[in-house]
Amino acid sequence: MEALWIILCGSLIAISCGLLGSFLVLRKMAMVGDAISHAVLPGIVLAYLFSGSRGSIPMLIGAAALGVLTTIIIELFYKKAKLQIDASIGITFTWLFAIGIILISLFAGQVDLDQDCVLYGEIAYVPLDLLYWGDLNLGPRTLWVASAMLLLILLIVIRGYKGLFLTTFNQEYASALGISVGFWHYLLMSSVSLTTVISFESVGAILVVAFLIVPPATAYLLSNQLKHMLWLTVLFAVLSSIGGYFLAVLINGSIAGAMATVSGVLFCLVWGYTIIQKKKMMIEY
Repeated sequence: MEALWIILCGSLIAISCGLLGSFLVLRKMAMVGDAISHAVLPGIVLAYLFSGSRGSIPMLIGAAALGVLTTIIIELFYKKAKLQIDASIGITFTWLFAIGIILISLFAGQVDLDQDCVLYGEIAYVPLDLLYWGDLNLGPRTLWVASAMLLLILLIVIRGYKGLFLTTFNQEYASALGISVGFWHYLLMSSVSLTTVISFESVGAILVVAFLIVPPATAYLLSNQLKHMLWLTVLFAVLSSIGGYFLAVLINGSIAGAMATVSGVLFCLVWGYTIIQKKKMMIEY
């Protein structure tokens, strides 16, 4: 039963991250998730200092606030300072992450926080954190949170598909149609921030970043249509979670690390397949 919870939780988070990551990959902003996962550290420390609690809600609020701030600062550097997007991301997350490290070192006696614990969760612990309604065991709390998060992401993607599609591929055309490019950009970035913050508490920052980038990048190799890419992303996300769990059991290693590894292996296999197909087409031509 524990295996089912872990695989299901990993799949739900992988799908949520993958769907949002598809738009990040197409917008050439794939590393935003990595930036957010590091930049939220000062938000977590400040949340503890203000609330005096290590509860999930204060930590989540602090992390989410810094996540949104991260996306705003990146956009300001990119639009106002005219920096390249990769430079904007690099400056923002290293700066905020460094501030978080300084805050921890300054308040180490007061804050019982370890940056490794904050940034790197462990999906193997998911079955241990159970949610109860009275005496009724409802299963892992993370599973309910991941399910609610996926429903929210699906609602945003399905209802906002046109806006996300147009602002991703042709912002000038979208503006000409009266579509607010800024609104859809910040909606996407806020969704990425919230998803990243909620997910890395349970599965770890490395796995969240892998799910944000690798399944969408794998799907991108196989399709030039957004809808097909999203469906393929879901497929590769689920395969990464299932394959990663059984790989971890086989080698008695980290489940999160194994899931990220399998996602990378799937990418390499698809990449190899596309190369072979291109060579065949060239020979036939």
